[in-house]
Amino acid sequence: MKVFCIAVWTLLLQFEGLLLLASGHPFHSDKSNAGLVRNCTANPPYLPPTVVNTTIRLNALRNLMDAQNISVYVIPATDPHLNEYIGPRYARRAWMTGFTGSAGTAVVSKTSAILQTDGRYWIQAERQMDCNWQLIREEITTENWILQQTSEGDIVAADPFVFSVAEWKRYSGTLLRGKRQFISKESNLVDIVWGEERPPKSTEDLYKVPAKFVGKTWQEKVKEIRAQMQSNVYKPTALLISALDETAWLFNLRGNEIPYNPFFETYTLLTADWIRLFVNESRLPAHIKEDLKTHCATADCVQLKPYEDIQQNVKEYAKGNVIIWIGEEYTTYGVYKVIPESKLLMDRYSPVQITKATKDITEQKGMKAAHVRDAVAVICYMLWLEKNVPKGTETELSGAHFVDNLRSKQNYSKGPSFETISASGLNAALAHYSPNEETKRKLTPDEMYLVDSGGQYLDGTTDITRTIHWGKPSDFQKEAYTRVLMGQIDLARSTFPAGTSGDSLDVWARHVLWEAGLNYKHGTGHGIGNFLGVHEWPVGIGSGQTWNLEEGMFTSIEPGYYEDNEFGIRIEDIAMVVKANTEHMFGGKPYLTFEHVSFVPYERKLIDLSIMNEEQIQWLNNYYDKIWKTISPELKAQNLIEEYSWLQKHTQPFSHSAVVTPSLFLLVGVLLGNQML
Repeated sequence: MKVFCIAVWTLLLQFEGLLLLASGHPFHSDKSNAGLVRNCTANPPYLPPTVVNTTIRLNALRNLMDAQNISVYVIPATDPHLNEYIGPRYARRAWMTGFTGSAGTAVVSKTSAILQTDGRYWIQAERQMDCNWQLIREEITTENWILQQTSEGDIVAADPFVFSVAEWKRYSGTLLRGKRQFISKESNLVDIVWGEERPPKSTEDLYKVPAKFVGKTWQEKVKEIRAQMQSNVYKPTALLISALDETAWLFNLRGNEIPYNPFFETYTLLTADWIRLFVNESRLPAHIKEDLKTHCATADCVQLKPYEDIQQNVKEYAKGNVIIWIGEEYTTYGVYKVIPESKLLMDRYSPVQITKATKDITEQKGMKAAHVRDAVAVICYMLWLEKNVPKGTETELSGAHFVDNLRSKQNYSKGPSFETISASGLNAALAHYSPNEETKRKLTPDEMYLVDSGGQYLDGTTDITRTIHWGKPSDFQKEAYTRVLMGQIDLARSTFPAGTSGDSLDVWARHVLWEAGLNYKHGTGHGIGNFLGVHEWPVGIGSGQTWNLEEGMFTSIEPGYYEDNEFGIRIEDIAMVVKANTEHMFGGKPYLTFEHVSFVPYERKLIDLSIMNEEQIQWLNNYYDKIWKTISPELKAQNLIEEYSWLQKHTQPFSHSAVVTPSLFLLVGVLLGNQML
């Protein structure tokens, strides 16, 4: 009877699959994305429940374009400060397309609409966009697509306050050569279409970072930046600060208007004689105004100006005998264009961005302390997963919510530092996947699970990734995981001279993967802020990060491997750049290395010691010993007895006996040779 029922059930499933295919609805399989992505070639088109209907929005935008004689309108995915994460008010591209990924540009012509994004987001875009939109997979630039869609003399328009200087010049140059016009529309057309439904500006009060977590007062920081202006060979008279994390750091202030980032909407214009802060004054409580000395107008007082006045204020200042210093990376074309070229000093990054990249002693202590409490939250999560995943009751989404809640219970917590990536099986092969009600998978012992998460704390920002398996991993999964771990270890234990760029260290993380013909497409490391952005530049490793690493900088180390439609592996830790203890010092320059500040064990059952060398295993054992000594007292202090036992079990040293060293090979060869003789 049981065999008969199984046979009938199989036939029903096959019949259901034929019906779905016949109707243009892809049949869902655990090993593919069928059923989760759109199918615009079917009749009628198949759209998963995750898409947004954009027909009305597109029609309204095109009517507005027609009224203003615009042939093409360009919609980047950023805000007036070129942030990676943006507030709901500036999510224009997401609102227009339905696609919520952090990277990608939308372009609308009179008859077509495209989204261009990189490979990290292709599947997500196919899950979220309706058939009004075509996904462009990098085979053509947006500028060249525009040339194909337009004729000579046609007008292409965009908001200059959401374009970097370099991006605007690139578009302008390409379109000008094609005899098209590229014009500035400071009244954003998407905002007009969005209308009253557009989220309002934040009115929440700004707040100060507690003094015990701040190494320098804002006056000391301003003095340091002014000294850099004075020592600059070009003698800039003013520094324009556009990046939100720079102003937040400079004045030791934070806000809540951008998800995961404690920033607030502002500009700063700094000279030797005065400081102007462009901000919504109603958001500054009386004690902050007092701290900033807003009641006076001397060199050490902060003058408050309306946020909207920045362009006009800079334009007026630029009429004098001045030189304005800007960081190109975070300054929009809308502000840049009012500064005459003869009065402009432009570097890739502003001196504030460079200065805050190196943490002072107080910031270093805060980052380390935050990572200790963060490790407690992640270890609690690991134990919870071990106990609950075999029950079959948890999903990617419930897991993400649970780890976020665990962090919220730790001292000084200010929420997650980014949207938690909780990905099982094939979803983990998407490097930047985050679950929702439609895409969530059940967590099972039979699938690899990747969790990339982090927290914001008053004393630091955290980011950590662990890949787990509760069942029996395949040999290939173990090999891939171990090679990722070996890359993590080799980079962590590398020694390099001061002034070495992050890019030049990238091979340490990849070489063991390359040896097996494996690789990953993302960068190996990014800088991280101190209760600021989880991604903080210019510090980084790989992906063109050419900035030199210096003592006191923090960076992630996060190699990975992703098998499409199968599984994903990433191991990420935060490390601080510290002095290395070397026997010699060539050229009198100190040598540097990394010190881990993330303290969560790796997945033991995925580690194949037989392909690791002695130095890697020794590093691993030393790291586990440090985890135990650092985290076990905190677990005891928080009365987490079960977690204490879990950590003790998972930080046991690894045996070296599984390693076959070259000397052992030689000994075996000699013995075999003697026997043969």
